[in-house]
Amino acid sequence: MHQEPARPHTLTTFTSALNQLRGDLLTMSSLAQRNLRNSLRGLMERDDDWCNDVIAEDEEIDLLEMQIDREGIEVMGRFQPVASDLREVVASIKIGANVERVADQAVNIARRARKINEHPEIPEIHLLDEPARLALAMLDDAVRAFAERNAPLAVELKARDKELDRLNRELADKLVNRMQDDSVNLPIYLNLILISRCLERIGDHSCNIAEDVVFAVKAEDIRHLGK
Repeated sequence: MHQEPARPHTLTTFTSALNQLRGDLLTMSSLAQRNLRNSLRGLMERDDDWCNDVIAEDEEIDLLEMQIDREGIEVMGRFQPVASDLREVVASIKIGANVERVADQAVNIARRARKINEHPEIPEIHLLDEPARLALAMLDDAVRAFAERNAPLAVELKARDKELDRLNRELADKLVNRMQDDSVNLPIYLNLILISRCLERIGDHSCNIAEDVVFAVKAEDIRHLGK
């Protein structure tokens, strides 16, 4: 009597697919973190090579986002996960979209940095030191919260985002005042304001990642926490 070959255990196959999804998302996140650092390095070190690398590598992140979308849809279609597993798949797809937007902001910073590098260095560039440090730390902690399924760490990012918003407003006010006194460097001041805005948006995307981590881990919606 003919006997059909044994089918792989469904749970094992599902676990493997879920691990693949998580692994690809962490790879994508690592690339976005590196690109953000390199874009800021290109700005602070006045080195266009770092900026060019960021712009060139953005395509790889875009491809990873599409791959994560495909994998997430396939997992939902093949295995029809329930409860916590379904939340993790949905959160992973949403986190992938936010990581891709972080990478886009890194490209924007790199392009603005190249414009600034065309001009002589001015001390106002260091007004970005603290916003850049905070945006980098928020992104790192958002990714770590996902990797470790650390909901308490994710919740902490909400308050830090308000601090980044405040720094962005203060920087814009200072540079608008400088524009009135120093029209020669107006293009530099404008690009610094736009870079600060990119950092502020990276903080927003990091918060979005954190919200999805909390949803995946605890089934809680913290999008409007504190409002």
